[in-house]
Amino acid sequence: MSFDDYAKNWDTDKRINRAKIISKEIIDLIDINNTSTAMEFGCGTGLISFNLYDKFKNITLIDSSKGMIDVLNSKIHEYKVGNMIPLKLDIFNEEALDKTFDVIYNSMVLHHIKDTQVIIKRFYELINKDGYLCIVDLNEEDGKFHKEYPDFDGHNGFNQEKLKGILSSEGFRDIESKTFFYDKKIIDGEEVNYSLFLIKAKK
Repeated sequence: MSFDDYAKNWDTDKRINRAKIISKEIIDLIDINNTSTAMEFGCGTGLISFNLYDKFKNITLIDSSKGMIDVLNSKIHEYKVGNMIPLKLDIFNEEALDKTFDVIYNSMVLHHIKDTQVIIKRFYELINKDGYLCIVDLNEEDGKFHKEYPDFDGHNGFNQEKLKGILSSEGFRDIESKTFFYDKKIIDGEEVNYSLFLIKAKK
């Protein structure tokens, strides 16, 4: 999937409303204050972080799509937000990202990453001691969610217990998860139900 192609039309009412719900779940689940630093991985156009920027000292927003970062930059400029730092980069390029964070969060991103273990290991390296990782993603499904994207080659959601096992194996503790969001979308005339979970883990 090329997210550059979708960037300009990404901010639909449905995604905006879903982002508000996701952001509230994150805030309700972790201990943060306005001295905390955060990173959103796979930020897209910043829909999640625009609901959270006033909760943190600053947020670094990372995405590999130039199109998404371009839209994000224009929104930051339009709304005059001073503590959001957008970066187009590869998270595995350690020279490009030389700081750590109190909180890392991502939403609907992990299922696009083929090697789940490797990305979680990288998150662990980037989080400060006693910091949090929050993952929002699809519960395991039969592949219909991405049916309209024939080039999608990621995961068809996740089994929460298996994902918690990976987090634990990489050193995370106090791991909790819950399903909090249920919705449906129409694909090729078919109604497809899906649900999202939130996993919180502490370093």
